[in-house]
Amino acid sequence: MSSSRSCISPHRFDPTILREYDVRGIVGETLGVDDARALGRAFGTIAGESGKTTICVGYDGRTSSLELESAIVEGLSEAGMAVKRIGRGPTPMLYFAIHHLQACGGIMVTGSHNPPNHNGFKMMLGGKPFFGDDIRRLGEVAARGDFAEKTKGQESPVEKVAVDEPYLHALAAAYDGVARGAELRVAWDAGNGAAGEIMTQLTQRLAGTHVLLNETIDGSFPSHHPDPTVVENLVQLQETVRRESCDLGIAFDGDGDRLGVVDGEGEILWGDQFMVALAGEVLEDMPGATIIADVKASQVLFDEITRMGGTPLMGRTGHSLIKAQMAETGALLAGEMSGHIFFADRYFGYDDALYAAVRLLRVVARTGESLTALRRRLPKVVNTPELRFDCADTRKFTVIEEVKMRLEAAGAEVNDIDGVRVLTPEGWWLLRASNTQAALVARCEAGDEVGLEHLKADLVEQLRKSSVQPPRF
Repeated sequence: MSSSRSCISPHRFDPTILREYDVRGIVGETLGVDDARALGRAFGTIAGESGKTTICVGYDGRTSSLELESAIVEGLSEAGMAVKRIGRGPTPMLYFAIHHLQACGGIMVTGSHNPPNHNGFKMMLGGKPFFGDDIRRLGEVAARGDFAEKTKGQESPVEKVAVDEPYLHALAAAYDGVARGAELRVAWDAGNGAAGEIMTQLTQRLAGTHVLLNETIDGSFPSHHPDPTVVENLVQLQETVRRESCDLGIAFDGDGDRLGVVDGEGEILWGDQFMVALAGEVLEDMPGATIIADVKASQVLFDEITRMGGTPLMGRTGHSLIKAQMAETGALLAGEMSGHIFFADRYFGYDDALYAAVRLLRVVARTGESLTALRRRLPKVVNTPELRFDCADTRKFTVIEEVKMRLEAAGAEVNDIDGVRVLTPEGWWLLRASNTQAALVARCEAGDEVGLEHLKADLVEQLRKSSVQPPRF
C-alpha cells in the first residue's frame, strides 16, 4: 500500500500530553478530537515508512473514548492505513488482536487508572512497544504537518472485527487440566473498568465459584477508583473475600493491564509477593529461566527466584521498558510493583492482568498452597510505600547523578539500572527520577523497624546534600 507525503494541517499537541510511555491528557483541556485525528495520522505516517499497512484500534469504557476512537480511525485512514476496529474492551485484548489478526500495530484509546475526565493512547508497532523517542517523533511529524496521504484510488479499508471469542479462549485455556479448580472461591473486582465484560464471560468458563464486583463498565467509576495499587480501592474486595469466605480476590485497573490481589484473609499481596507464586510455576517447567522484576521490587522476590533455581534480573520501571527488556533477554516472566505482569511463558510477552489472574488461580489450585500460606512463609520485611516528591524536570536527573557519585566515592554497593538502589546489611533504599512527572521516587526496605529508620536517614541525608526537600515518611 503506497501513500504520498504532503505538508498539510500542521498540528501541535499540548506539550504535557506526550509522555514517556503513552499519550495522556485531560479531555476538553489538553486533549481533544483534533489531537486524536492528528495522532492517528502521524502514527500511520510513521508506520507506512517501514511498510506497515494494518493497524488495530480499541477503546476503553470512558465516556470520551468512542469519540476519540473514531477520530483515531479517521486519521489512520487518511494516512493510508487499513484499520481493524476491535471495539470496547481491555488494553490486553488489543495486544491480543494484533497477534491474532497479524496486524502491524495498534492504538488503544484509554485513560488507564486516571480520573474520569482523563484519556489517552497506548501504542504498539512492529511487535514492539511504541514509546520514548517514538512518541516524541509523533509530535514532530504532526507539528510539521508532514503526514502521509493516501493516493487517489488507494484503498484504506476500515472494518469491525470481533476478537472477544478467541481472546476468551486463550485466557480460559491457561486453566485447562487443573483438577482442584472447582474447589476455589474467587472474588473479582473490575472497578467498572474496561475489563468488566470480558471478566464476566471468563469466569463463566472457569471451574469454581466466582463472586463478581463492579463488572458493569461505567466511565464515571461510581464504586471506587480503578487503581489496585491504592489500598482504599481494595477495601470492597477485601470485605467481599472475608464475607464470602473466598480463597482469594482479584482486582483490575481501568484498562485491565494491571491487577491487585488479596488472600483468603483479605490481606493484600503486592506485585512482588504474588509474583513469587507465578515464578515458582514457570521455574518448575523451565529451571534457570530469567525472570525480571522492576527496581522497586522487594529483595525478597529476587532472593526467592534464586532459591527456586531461577535467574533474577532487576529492570527499569516502566511497562514499555520491561517489554523491551524481555525481548532482549528472552525472559519468560516479568513484573512490576504496580501490578503489570508479563508472561512470555505460553503467552505473548505483554502485560495482561486477566491472563495473569488465570495463571495465579492455576498455581493456587494446582499446588494447594493458599496465598495466605505463601504470604506467611515469605521472609518478613518492613518498608515504606512508594514516595513521590516534587523535583523539576531540569533538576531531577542531575540529583540522581550527584547522589550516585557521592555513594560510589564512599564505597557503597549501588545498582544504577534505574536511579540508585543502595544495598546495605540492613536492607536497601531506592531513589529514582520519575519518567512521567517532575518528581523523584523513593522507597526503603529493611528487616526491622530500626534498620528502616537507618535507611530513611541515609536517604534524607543524600537529598539534603543535593538541596532537595526530603519526603515525609
